[in-house]
Amino acid sequence: MSLQQNVDNVSIDDIPVDIDNTQSAEVDPADVPDEIESITRGLAGEQPPTSPIVVLKAARWWYLHGKGGTDPAFQWAIEWVRHLAIDTPSDVERFDAFLKYLVTVGFADERHELR
Repeated sequence: MSLQQNVDNVSIDDIPVDIDNTQSAEVDPADVPDEIESITRGLAGEQPPTSPIVVLKAARWWYLHGKGGTDPAFQWAIEWVRHLAIDTPSDVERFDAFLKYLVTVGFADERHELR
């Protein structure tokens, strides 16, 4: 059985990829799928996800819909996966940039609200 997809909206799992908004560098919080928002908020919280597969799902979304490889949410997700995979300390400056970015995007008014 084949699944037909609109050429403007494709997916390789249940998270849609909006082709028109890829790497637009301007993310509207209302456009972030619930699952990606939940994972992203988890990455900012006190008990971040411990499954690299789950974190990479969010990284992929931020890479496609954010600023590509320079997107702070993408970079922090990759940094967290690296931490999980090889158990090395994570980059505090990258985490701070991630929290600041989430405030800029509109996930919270203040960084402390994300923790």
